[in-house]
Amino acid sequence: MSLSTNYLGLVLKNPIVASSSPLSHTVDSIQRIEDAGASAVVMYSLFEEQITFESLYVDHYLRNSTNSFAESLNYFPEMDQYNVWPDEYLNLIRRAKESVDIPIIGSLNGVSIGGWTNYASLIEDTGADALELNVYYVPTSVDITGREIEDMYLDMLRQVKRSVTFPVAMKLSPFFSSISNMATRLVNEGADGLVLFNRFYQPDLDLENLTVTPSLVLSNSNELLLPLRWVAILYGRILADLAITTGIHSSEDVLKGLMAGAKVTMMASELLQNGVRRIREILREIETWMDEHEYESVAQMIGSISQQHCAEPAAFERANYMKILDSYRPVN
Repeated sequence: MSLSTNYLGLVLKNPIVASSSPLSHTVDSIQRIEDAGASAVVMYSLFEEQITFESLYVDHYLRNSTNSFAESLNYFPEMDQYNVWPDEYLNLIRRAKESVDIPIIGSLNGVSIGGWTNYASLIEDTGADALELNVYYVPTSVDITGREIEDMYLDMLRQVKRSVTFPVAMKLSPFFSSISNMATRLVNEGADGLVLFNRFYQPDLDLENLTVTPSLVLSNSNELLLPLRWVAILYGRILADLAITTGIHSSEDVLKGLMAGAKVTMMASELLQNGVRRIREILREIETWMDEHEYESVAQMIGSISQQHCAEPAAFERANYMKILDSYRPVN
């Protein structure tokens, strides 16, 4: 029985990848993830704002002291003060690569075209095996069109791909008006993989203090249905690897993701809630299920219930919507 799968040109020992989360903040934690059985780790995101802030911070001190006396050198920030974000991130990847055998996938998160995307090549220089490009953008302007938003994603991917040679996966939101078309355009621009879907964290309102408060709610298995549907639709239609990163909590979730067409399933909330040991437990459950259902490999099941291979392909489209609504009967 083989659990091996291929993702972004990487041969992985199994289809469970630890997705971007605080669990990758230290080498020790990344080692624990490897020991628990994960086949790869996506690093926590390096944000555009962090890179931009560091550049402005250093530039401020350099400019303000250009014409000062030599004594002003005492007022320059210490090196460990203004290297706290980007450089530490790059050093962490280097140390992780030296400490573990599983692939390390970097993560960049931003919303605009600019010099910050040069960090993609710096991440590649650390020895990282691939990059996940995560665009988290909330279009609040009434003047910006859907096409302009799509072009922003494409321009960012194009700029990153020009500066690196290692594989790049694009992490998407589910809010494009035509996900299939957007996926095709991204692949045509060079995306080696698509990760479905980014979770948009919604702010909450504090009625007592009349303020807006941040709200972090971890995922659950119910959220798997949306990426599961779109992976099943996209499988075989685009020339890129597919990954599911929302709602993966159990062995059943992993198996469903693979059968829909995902090469890997990515897990974070489950590990944050119940510990990285869950990876080993889920892998054992997958092996048991495969043995009982006479599967010899993970590759054998990938895409087996995608829209292309489903006995009722219309179930992924409008027909299923009508069927569900018609079948529901309220309780008297």
